[in-house]
Amino acid sequence: MLITSGQNVLLGRSPHWPEGMYSLLAGFVEPGETIEAAVRREVLEESGIRVGSVSYLASQPWAFPNSLMFGCHGEALNTDITIDPDELQDALWISKAELNDIVAGIRTDILPARAGSIAHFLLQHWLADRLD
Repeated sequence: MLITSGQNVLLGRSPHWPEGMYSLLAGFVEPGETIEAAVRREVLEESGIRVGSVSYLASQPWAFPNSLMFGCHGEALNTDITIDPDELQDALWISKAELNDIVAGIRTDILPARAGSIAHFLLQHWLADRLD
């Protein structure tokens, strides 16, 4: 879920990931729930960020747990993060300039989303202003 606020994107960190790795938030659609409602619910549950407008961008088959991942863009309605420690170890807002430095290897304290992941795809398109 590519959640943005102006020129900033919301990234989260799972405690099970390699040190310093951050990526987009993710979750599951519950039975009877729309994709848009799932984005709003998951982001609110994990980070305390309320999401307004949501649009579908792309999908990716995912082997575990035999799923189809939906890549969506959501616009944040607030920026104060309150993480759910059962879901995330950390969450933060990163600007486009900071993310460009991370991707270029200039900034090394944060590792970008893994190449080949839908999160990587969405972030690359956001950096290139190609979400349409």
